[in-house]
Formats: sequence, C-alpha cells, structure tokens
Amino acid sequence: GRQKPATEFSVHNQSEYMKRREFLTKTVAASTLAGLGTTSLTGCADERAGTPAREYYELRVYRLKAGADHALLDAYIEKAVIPALNRLGVKPIGVFTEIDPKDGPALYVLRTYPLLEVFGTVTARLSADAEYQKAGAEYLNSPKTNPAFERIDSWLMLAFAGLPKLELPSYCREKQARMFEIRTYESYSELKALKKVEMFNAGEIDLMREVGLGPIFYGQALVGSNLPHLVYMVSAENQEAHK
Repeated sequence: GRQKPATEFSVHNQSEYMKRREFLTKTVAASTLAGLGTTSLTGCADERAGTPAREYYELRVYRLKAGADHALLDAYIEKAVIPALNRLGVKPIGVFTEIDPKDGPALYVLRTYPLLEVFGTVTARLSADAEYQKAGAEYLNSPKTNPAFERIDSWLMLAFAGLPKLELPSYCREKQARMFEIRTYESYSELKALKKVEMFNAGEIDLMREVGLGPIFYGQALVGSNLPHLVYMVSAENQEAHK
C-alpha cells in the first residue's frame, strides 16, 4: 500500500461533540488503503457474534469554486444538517476546512452512523423533516446560476473491529484547543488492503494510543473512489505534541 500526501484542515463547524477547533494534518500524511474482506457489514451481525457493534462513517467533501463565498453552505451545515442528523441518531458529526488546499477549496464533513440501515434511510427522512427543510431552504433552493458547491464526493466506511466506535480524547470532550490529522492508505489489491486492516486491529491502534496520537476513528472504505483503501483520524492537543 501507499500513503498519500498530508493535508491540513481546520474545524469549520460543529456537531454534538466535535466543536469548532483547528483540524490539522501537517506532519504526517493523509492517505488511503482498505480492504473489502469477508468481515460482517452490519452492526447486528457483530452483536450476534458477541462483539461490539461497529459504526459506519460517511466522509463527504463539498468541492467549492476558488474564491467562492461558502457562507450559504456553512449556514446550511450548521443550522440545518447537523441538528437534523443528530435528531436521527447520526452523531457525532465533524465539519472541517483544509488549511492548505491541494485540490481547491472544500468543506469536509464526517458523519457517524450507528447502523447501515440509518445510512440507507437518512436522505428520505431528511426530505420528510419539516424543520430541516425550513432551516435549509435557502441552500436547498439555490439557483443554478449560484450553486452552493461544484460537486460532492462521498466515501462510506466501516469501523475497524479494533476501534468499533468513534472515540474522543479528554481534551476533545473538554472542548480544549486541539488538532486532528486524517490519513488515507491505498492498496493495489483487496487482499493486501485487508491485511493492512488486520495489522491495525492486531496492535497498531493500541500503540498509537500509547504514544499519544489520540485515535478518533478507523474506517475501511466500502464505497467510493480509489478503492481499496482505509482512512483514519488521529488527534493531539497542539502541533508540537503531535510532532
């Protein structure tokens, strides 16, 4: 597998838990590799096997025009999307902007789903949510001549067995200043991708905790571009601690 170049972000919006702070990926790389193996794909299956239910993550990237004002998108995410998704049990949600954009400006949104069924029904449930429709009306009805974004890229991921649920270090829960880094590993084959996932489950996640990297989530990509790959997020109280 290979690691992609690092990317820097800042937290741009907030969810029930992730508050407005800096989100960085400076010293180590953001990259992709993950496997499409024979592991269970539903939380229910995990529970029947006697293991903790594994969450699902959707990483959305709203691609923006260079120099465009994204105040409309910001307001939509903060005032309409996050409250509505939280009501549906989709939480926590993290919203970030890249500090040094390499592929143009973008807004990154991490959604946490307790079950695959929730992911599958969320669009229809949002459409039926009158409060969401009202709060997001300006964005939802934006004209073709002034779109809120150029396109949306999306990846669906399954949490690793070694970290079945997103976790936040104490400095995140206490709303102190902090930084995050997202990494992606790509692989040339599904088998090697799955081996990489197994390597993390077999001890690398625990090692990252021991050295203070503050793991947030590990996701095996199931749907999206550049498969097979995995994505994970680590954190620290500041850049110096991360280094």
